[in-house]
Amino acid sequence: MLFIETDSPPPFYQEKLTPTKRKQLDQWFIGHRTQSHYLKRFEAFDKQGYLSPKWHWAAFFITFPWLLYRKRYMDALVYSVAGWSFIQLNIVIVLVFFEFAFMSYIPNAYHMPARIGIAAMIWVFWSFMVARWTDAYYYRMARREIADAIEDNPRDEAAQKAHLQREGGVSLYGLALGFGFFAFALMVINIQFLPIIAKQKENDVLFDAYDIAKNAQNRVALIYQQTGQCPVNLPLSTDAQQLRMHVDNQAEGVPNTDCAVIATVKGVSFPIRYLNGQKLVFYHNLEGDSWRCISSLNKKQTPKHCTAN
Repeated sequence: MLFIETDSPPPFYQEKLTPTKRKQLDQWFIGHRTQSHYLKRFEAFDKQGYLSPKWHWAAFFITFPWLLYRKRYMDALVYSVAGWSFIQLNIVIVLVFFEFAFMSYIPNAYHMPARIGIAAMIWVFWSFMVARWTDAYYYRMARREIADAIEDNPRDEAAQKAHLQREGGVSLYGLALGFGFFAFALMVINIQFLPIIAKQKENDVLFDAYDIAKNAQNRVALIYQQTGQCPVNLPLSTDAQQLRMHVDNQAEGVPNTDCAVIATVKGVSFPIRYLNGQKLVFYHNLEGDSWRCISSLNKKQTPKHCTAN
């Protein structure tokens, strides 16, 4: 689609056709959907004598379903295999270069947003390029099919019409197939790949939460040992932490304690928002005069050193 001839006259242009006959053939190929838009574009290309970029919103947002909708099945296959592979290759090359050249200057918290932003910009750039040349591409397809219809059936208007309606027009089944493919891809990402990413992020958040809460508990335990009192007013949380911590004389689910550090996970974003509100509780056990830990997390998520015993 990006490598279209811009010669004059346009490719497959039938000079002997009258304007009325050419318009009739175009209408048969385009079909009734968005006919006025494409007729206007085709007439402009015919008058100027060469192909030029025009904007096409559908191609910008949904190129693959649009190709299937317009019965460009082979082109849709080539676009999905070669086109997407080319875009992905560009993304990989740029990301590798960026990792070595600039990533060290970016704070760790912005590494993933930076990678996603770079990939998105490259994808949007190629979508922009495709959208600019889609009308020229569709014009070229129309002129090619019209040339074939005239060559195969030079005097049979009914056969020409049948050929153009078969090769042109629209297919609601193709459109449904295109969106169905996207739905399938999203389902695969959600079921297969998203849990892998979420698991790594979950481990990182829980490790940091346990480490921060454990350090806070050590501080509280030292004060408790020195004063014999639970420092309930001791400030522990900071805005930079993904934890809200406070000290209390009691904790839910812990009957035999006089001092506890209660840490609640907060501010965690997709895809691990389910961790928000989960608690780690480090409490002073009166029976053994020791500090223990329990958690509201399930068995797989709970840190191995944070189980009631």
